[in-house]
Amino acid sequence: MTAPSTFGLSSEARNLHWLLTNLVEEVPGIQSVAVVSSDGLLLLSSDHARNEAAREARDDKPTGPRGSSADLATVVSGIGSLTIGAAKLMQFGGVKHTMVAMDEGSLFVMSISDGSLLGVHGSADCDMSVVAYHMALFVGRAGHVLTPELRSELRKSLETASAGSTR
Repeated sequence: MTAPSTFGLSSEARNLHWLLTNLVEEVPGIQSVAVVSSDGLLLLSSDHARNEAAREARDDKPTGPRGSSADLATVVSGIGSLTIGAAKLMQFGGVKHTMVAMDEGSLFVMSISDGSLLGVHGSADCDMSVVAYHMALFVGRAGHVLTPELRSELRKSLETASAGSTR
């Protein structure tokens, strides 16, 4: 996780960390994951250091966004905004999920609740139906606990982790 520890977090926050860790570890082909608030702020992410280690092991071939976890959050937020705007323009209702297939990977974005989004970057060989299924499980489990209070707690824990890592 981005935060070095879940010590001191509420049981709901620890549970979300656990769910995200399981998503990354249990689903083959997932490279990185980000949970983003409706205003585009990163709430929770997979460990970027893990991506860096995997990149070095594979001769600098990218395994996720080239920058920090915030980069994935930015992309997820932008895709979310674009698809929500398109759905409003076309009057098709809310956006449930979006998938972008690229030559060497895929990006999946799924609505959680109140505009929050789950974004997953998968490898080219990941099984898209398996990734989508596990994302839906995460959304189902996380959606009812992702309250404004919990989002605030998650943001603060990321800010604390970032401040600690820059020292």
